[in-house]
Amino acid sequence: MYSYNFAFDLSFQIKNYKVILMSLFQFTSRRLVSQAYCGLKPPSSKKQRICLEMARPNSNMADFREVFAKAKHIAIITGAGVSAESGVPTFRGTGGYWRKWQAQDLATPEAFARNSSRVWEFYHYRRELMLSKQPNPAHIAIAECEARLSKQGRSVVVITQNIDELHRKAGTKHLLEIHGSLFKTRCTSCGNVAKNYKSPICPALAGKGAPDPEIEDAKIPVENLPRCEEQGCNGLLRPHVVWFGETLNSDILTEVENELEICDLCLVVGTSSVVYPAAMFAPQVSARGVPVAEFNMQATPATNRFRFHFPGPCGTTLPPALARHETEIIS
Repeated sequence: MYSYNFAFDLSFQIKNYKVILMSLFQFTSRRLVSQAYCGLKPPSSKKQRICLEMARPNSNMADFREVFAKAKHIAIITGAGVSAESGVPTFRGTGGYWRKWQAQDLATPEAFARNSSRVWEFYHYRRELMLSKQPNPAHIAIAECEARLSKQGRSVVVITQNIDELHRKAGTKHLLEIHGSLFKTRCTSCGNVAKNYKSPICPALAGKGAPDPEIEDAKIPVENLPRCEEQGCNGLLRPHVVWFGETLNSDILTEVENELEICDLCLVVGTSSVVYPAAMFAPQVSARGVPVAEFNMQATPATNRFRFHFPGPCGTTLPPALARHETEIIS
């Protein structure tokens, strides 16, 4: 997540392909699952090929604005790119290391079982970093759009792969965090999930977590790591995020499916469209004829399936796209 925030490394996601597909089958409705192969392999029927072989996407903002003005239910899917302009690291690719490790080395149940102290140092560093970051113009444009359209009887839902809570910080209310949050914990004993904005999250982690490769692990005793505060528990806490190899929350996936079924406009913002299952959300919406607009630094594997594509920084392209339209009536 990491931008899930953890935008999954493609090589790692292939390795975990079977696990990821398992999460798809947790949908209470199987409609999205039954179509999940759209985009994963060449469609078998001529009808499907026609569905996917769309014209080159439109980059005319005026055309998008006409569609935007008529939309009643807007779904906005966001990934790591929307937070990049806030200075949020993704921990992937060249240079994407914390000390000697990339996210996929630390963000697994196995890594936590082997070395809970190291994993908590990594997350403590990320929590402290995010406390210093602020929403950028893209986050703010989305939140302001939601607030404005709600007064017109229109809805906006944000479906994010990010765990940084910058959408929430910007003021977004209708938010589905499919990969969890840096600022929630889950007890490994009783299962209790709780918000946690403590800084530091526990005394033993104060001043720990520096990312420099020369830094040695703190080797904090497990009894001094974050502990559950539920009465009579005191179990070891873990970050409430979806780690590599884990399935996504089926209840949240069902909410996502319900929102995508009713949306009449979909925006894909700052996502590489290679992280599953989120990568299939917008193509499924497009396949039923709903306009999809992609806002990203560059084209993605899904770009040609969408009606609109706007290249460039999200903080530059998104605000004018979501600004008040001249036809809007503000009471």
